[in-house]
Amino acid sequence: MSGARIDAIAIDGPASSGKSTLAREVARRLGFVFLDTGSLYRAVALAFLSAGVSRFVEEDPSVARILSSLDIAVTPGPTGARISLGGLDVTDQLRTEEVGALASRISAWPKVRMALFELQRRLALAGQIVMDGRDIGTVILPEARLKIFLVADPETRARRRQKDLESQGDCRPLETVLADILERDRRDRERPVSPLIQAPDALLLDTTRLSIDEAVTWIVDRYR
Repeated sequence: MSGARIDAIAIDGPASSGKSTLAREVARRLGFVFLDTGSLYRAVALAFLSAGVSRFVEEDPSVARILSSLDIAVTPGPTGARISLGGLDVTDQLRTEEVGALASRISAWPKVRMALFELQRRLALAGQIVMDGRDIGTVILPEARLKIFLVADPETRARRRQKDLESQGDCRPLETVLADILERDRRDRERPVSPLIQAPDALLLDTTRLSIDEAVTWIVDRYR
């Protein structure tokens, strides 16, 4: 990889730390493209579910078969990318809890991360893009002009996630949501390939007590 900086912003952080919300608004203010890379893992999860995979383990032969024929297309835009799977726009199907839970599991699989690496890298190299995920600043786009690593305390993130689920008609006790957040944190930190870590040159931003506008302004000011 070249050491030249790319005109892009990488935003990484754990689940419900505010990555997508902030990245989308930062992209809007700067006139950049926005890509939530988590949607790509959700697309893979949806492909597995649609194919009726019965055993969600990386060694299952059907997993390798599906990944080898994976047909994901991304149409980036300022408010988010439209994701197509096998030629069909599936963007609106990617936000269900079933898809999200499976995406969290399979994102730890090296085969899945490798299958999506080139796609993410190609989109990133176009520049003038804000990408959010777990390994953008460390693996996908280490040459990004600005790297941000978001954190927030687990209880705050759980309340955000609970509110998001309620907006989809899925009401869950806060304790259940918090347990899921903590489990996702553990998987993200401990996976052998591209674990969730702060890039050495990434700026740390704690969003626990910040409004969306305050956090977005902080990021945009540092880009400019």
